[in-house]
Amino acid sequence: MSSGRILVAQGGGPTAVINQSLAGVVLEARRFRDVSLVYGALHGVRGIINEDLVDLTRETSHNLELVAATPSSALGSTRDKPDVPYCAEIFKVLQAHQIEQFYYIGGNDSSDTVRIVSEQAQAAGYPLRCIHIPKTIDNDLVGNDHTPGFPSAARFVAQAFAGANLDNASLPGVYVGVVMGRHAGFLTAASALGKKFADDGPHLIYLPERVFSLEQFLHDVKDCYARYGRCVIAVSEGIHDASGTPIASLLAKDIERDAHGNVQLSGTGALADLLCDEIKAKLGIKRVRGDTFGYLQRSFIGCVSDVDQREAREVGEKAVQFAMWGQRNGSVAIKRTGFYSVDYELLPLDAVAGKTRTMEDEFISASGTDVTDAFRLYLRPLLGSGMPDAFRLRPAPVGKILRK
Repeated sequence: MSSGRILVAQGGGPTAVINQSLAGVVLEARRFRDVSLVYGALHGVRGIINEDLVDLTRETSHNLELVAATPSSALGSTRDKPDVPYCAEIFKVLQAHQIEQFYYIGGNDSSDTVRIVSEQAQAAGYPLRCIHIPKTIDNDLVGNDHTPGFPSAARFVAQAFAGANLDNASLPGVYVGVVMGRHAGFLTAASALGKKFADDGPHLIYLPERVFSLEQFLHDVKDCYARYGRCVIAVSEGIHDASGTPIASLLAKDIERDAHGNVQLSGTGALADLLCDEIKAKLGIKRVRGDTFGYLQRSFIGCVSDVDQREAREVGEKAVQFAMWGQRNGSVAIKRTGFYSVDYELLPLDAVAGKTRTMEDEFISASGTDVTDAFRLYLRPLLGSGMPDAFRLRPAPVGKILRK
């Protein structure tokens, strides 16, 4: 006899719209008579193995809608990266609680977790439907036109650089803004959408898809500063040299590593400071400032794309529909149709799990320090409605008397 129990969890970095996907799962699941209970796991897969579960069936639809419009992970998240033994513990808990459908909202690692658990359930002959729901501000899930969470983060980055450019134009100098993205430069590239006038910044954009040369970087900055009397630079945290070594680790004296042994790129202003120091020391430019956007990009409450909200809700809803009406496990994917509309497909888990998408060559300029119009056309509809605009004075010069 069917238990009618499902479980949903959230993993990885929070986003501005991840709770739309959560609400989509819960509200859509409650429409089906075959669903008796909807559980949520606190802090992702860690909450599953600790049996820290909550009953979301009791949540009112009104409160779920309020939570859906709130950034960050309402259930809490985790950075745990489950291996096969870890997933075996997850599977034990799912069996013990008679879970028949498992939904995991997350990025690359989350999709791999779903794949492993799915394989273990099949090997045990246990009827478990496993669905991965896409989420990541990095936009690096293969098989997707784009990923929920990215458009809102991109909107923030575009607006932040538009503001930094205005500030830099008022008090000229060099500005360096470091944006998240270890392997994929989509979010850093979004800085280009803040440009309006030909001489607006960012004037230089550096992505992890291209090899970074400190010598060439300084040459680029010098040329830009000579041309405009200022320079606004967007840099991905994942820039690296020809050997693949992160620039942050080459310039830093002390290297910090995360839980997976990777060089810590986020949550520190080291790269921005180090690049600013190089500019001051090697080019002699005095007014040089740097920022690291860090966590601000992920869940900024005042900067959410309405397109992103809508699609994040729909991937949650479609996940339930695929599970209830389909006969296979998989990862929900967004596919672009027409000038701008989308459809949803269910991809095989092994087609997504453990893979990383990077920016296509057609999106990166020949110089490697800018994006192409193809990227601008790709990103613009994702940013949503109501993007702010900037204007300039049209000054009529008054003739000089004392300083002719």
